[in-house]
Amino acid sequence: MTTSLHLVGEPEADRLLTDNPFALLVGMLLDQQIPMEVAFAGPRKLAERLGEVSPQRIAGMDAEEFVAVCAQPPAVHRFPASMGRRVHDLAATVVERHDGDTAALWTSGEPDGREVLKRLKALPGFGDQKARIFLALLGKQCGLQAPGWREAAGDYGREDARMSIADVVDDETMAAVRVWKKEQKAAAKAAKG
Repeated sequence: MTTSLHLVGEPEADRLLTDNPFALLVGMLLDQQIPMEVAFAGPRKLAERLGEVSPQRIAGMDAEEFVAVCAQPPAVHRFPASMGRRVHDLAATVVERHDGDTAALWTSGEPDGREVLKRLKALPGFGDQKARIFLALLGKQCGLQAPGWREAAGDYGREDARMSIADVVDDETMAAVRVWKKEQKAAAKAAKG
């Protein structure tokens, strides 16, 4: 992993994301329909409530018991039930397919960028866009050396991009990403017109 991520802007939350690949993966999963930094703060809330954020711990829980943990105020996500089930499914998948080793998704067998993308897209809750953004995050900030990761990440892999959480390294880049997202929403709304 990188020396230090700055995705939440809170030292404890960012340290957890830096040190724990599963926490980072969960943050990416939660990154929808809520602000980016709120999504990536979700794993810290889980760590406080469960004592750890690991696929083994979460997959070992009853799904509804885990959803209840996600729903405790302040909730882990705006939609704690559906997102709690997705996180539980994600944990179970990492345990079943990767023996609980989250980093194996991007390290096992020395995969190239296309293979890492394929593995990410096979995860519950990871469609094409989310998988490409996470691949870009791994490459830009977490030291991923997989050949062809930038190409596999598409536009999110561009060095000069300010499009996603993969590009957030400080408050200034967070603001730039927000501007880009706002422009995209306005353009989409105008196109529907």
